[in-house]
Amino acid sequence: MKQRHLGGADGFEVSGLCLGAMGFGTWVDERTSYAILDRFLEAGGTFVDTADCYAFWVDGATGAESELLLGRWLADRGVRDRMVLATKVGGLATGPLEEWPGNAEGLSAPVIRKQAEASLRHLGTDRIDLYYAHVEDRSVPVEETVGAFGELVRDGKVRALGCSNLAAWRIEQSRAVARESGVAAYGAVQQRHTYLRPRPGADGGVNPFAGPELLDYVRDRRDELTLLAYSPQLGGAYTNPAKPLPADYDHPDSTARLAVLRTVADELGATVNQVVLAWLLHSDPAALPVVGASSVAQLDEALGALELDLDAELMERLDAAGA
Repeated sequence: MKQRHLGGADGFEVSGLCLGAMGFGTWVDERTSYAILDRFLEAGGTFVDTADCYAFWVDGATGAESELLLGRWLADRGVRDRMVLATKVGGLATGPLEEWPGNAEGLSAPVIRKQAEASLRHLGTDRIDLYYAHVEDRSVPVEETVGAFGELVRDGKVRALGCSNLAAWRIEQSRAVARESGVAAYGAVQQRHTYLRPRPGADGGVNPFAGPELLDYVRDRRDELTLLAYSPQLGGAYTNPAKPLPADYDHPDSTARLAVLRTVADELGATVNQVVLAWLLHSDPAALPVVGASSVAQLDEALGALELDLDAELMERLDAAGA
């Protein structure tokens, strides 16, 4: 599998697709999760993404299930040094589910330190390769959050830092504080992003979209920041008739873009999902997809996107589509 450099000068190489492990240990059982991870490794995949809260909203779950399963798989296969592990802090509910995100753990220094140690234990490792601030927390001074993350890098417990679900101005504010403080700054941004565009005015709430401002920000700092796209396949809504488009994507612009998307997929002999992933990889700024899978077949479909070559003419057609 082709590799991609993540982050700036102090970054490192990761596989061209990132495997999202959100459902591992909850709605994706251990046997199936192992099979997916084994296939990803066999295909040359090295980059796996999880969080300290996956998936707390499932009945009976605590939020540690995904990290714990990954830790078992890494130990059973003896492949820790071949993998790049990303996890996140800030989103775990600390009380009743119906009160989330108001009761999310947040990004205070004590929480970051405590949860980093918990994630290290769950994953059975001495380091987290990429540690994300998972959700926005404006109740905590940026200096406190940035300082706590910087300490983890300084102490060798974390290699690189990222953020998810933050506004572009908050990312820049955090990076500026890091520069002024002489500590590690965010080098990766993970945001909800796909080929379809959300309807005008949609903000996504706690899971904001990668809008024009963020895309422009990352484009201007492409040598320092890597953009990662989560939910790129809209949970199967591109291809599964039983799954309608999410409301924020169900508008005339999507109708026009879907028509061109399907035409391009037919011309290439590819699936719609594969074209979506290839479009992300070829876009400006390029986005590294975080792909979820609940079966090996779904993973194999995603891997096929790496073989697609979207030339300039195809990208122009895809980019120009819309109402």
